[in-house]
Amino acid sequence: MKADPKGVLTGAHYIDGNYAIAEGALAAGCRFFGGYPITPSTEIAERFVQRAPHVGGLFIQMEDEMGSMNAVLGASWGGVKSMTCTSGPGFSLMMENFGLGLMLETPCVLVNVQRGGPSTGLPTLPGQGDMMQARWGSHGDYEVIALAPDSPQEGFDLTIHAFNLSERYRMPVLMMTDECVGHMTEKVVIPSAEGIEVEPRRFTKKPPSEFLPYEVDESLVPYAPIPGEGYRFHVSGLTHDEQGYPVINAEAQDKLVRRLVDKVKKNAADICKYEEKDIDGADVVVLSYGITSRVVQPAVEMAKKKGIKIGQIRLIVVWPFPEERIRELAGSVKGIVVPEINLGQMVLEVERCAAGRCATILVAHAGGGVHDPETIFQAIKEAAK
Repeated sequence: MKADPKGVLTGAHYIDGNYAIAEGALAAGCRFFGGYPITPSTEIAERFVQRAPHVGGLFIQMEDEMGSMNAVLGASWGGVKSMTCTSGPGFSLMMENFGLGLMLETPCVLVNVQRGGPSTGLPTLPGQGDMMQARWGSHGDYEVIALAPDSPQEGFDLTIHAFNLSERYRMPVLMMTDECVGHMTEKVVIPSAEGIEVEPRRFTKKPPSEFLPYEVDESLVPYAPIPGEGYRFHVSGLTHDEQGYPVINAEAQDKLVRRLVDKVKKNAADICKYEEKDIDGADVVVLSYGITSRVVQPAVEMAKKKGIKIGQIRLIVVWPFPEERIRELAGSVKGIVVPEINLGQMVLEVERCAAGRCATILVAHAGGGVHDPETIFQAIKEAAK
């Protein structure tokens, strides 16, 4: 393996989605990985382990998923871009410290390669059953950012984007991929470091004597202290003030939690990312994400051959959900078809935003495989009536 001085393994490669995610993390400047092996995500850690010595990175296998997430948070506060990966049961275990990362406003990336569940479920087979857990899996009020690649190339590209978002909004960001994308081998083109946009940490420009770890400007995002330069700070998962010290009352809670929520909500239009195709004049729209976005293509072609006016919307960022766009579509189409490898999760958001103005049809799959395109085609025909 030959990498440029910044660690980017440039050129065209035939690698699976998990390897592509690891390469994307390295290209984004990630130099710490705290992990615990779990199928079907382990190849991300394996690739990072192989490549870390070439770029000055560090991998630590922790005792469990809770320790892994904590190690990632600690590394980030030490000034290093950091990440972890997991699946299913491990994602559940990481949720407590994911919430801690949100409260501490710690930039990092958590990758969930989804498999069939619940519990240990189907370790080697695909699912998309963690989408609502991604949004609501930790306790309290908060907003999340979560991305869903549909190919190894997007695994690379979106991992870089996830790191950039984590730095921009100073928070943990989720990559919600799946076993199919994780283990799919395709061509992945990696540009030179100069061709990759990497967002740096927002370090403070104030001297240590004037720095407050949670002081914000109009962006609502605090600046980070520069490690090793004399900055002293306290961080706590308790409700805290601008100095980081606990303040246990309703007024402090309202001020802090509203800001944590608003820094995402007020920037949702910039964060949301989706791809549309043939929307104008469509009677039916198929909404999909992850591997299901590829499975729907034969069904869409079947519908076109039957003369159905059909469009597509693919969620690239799944959280925040593109509420306004779905409301617009609901007012102009007969139905929105939502195939998912679960028994109904993101479809609930579609129903909420559609608010009865068009039909919302779930094409459910309990996991362990992907849809038969014929079942999606039948739902499209039903929506077109």
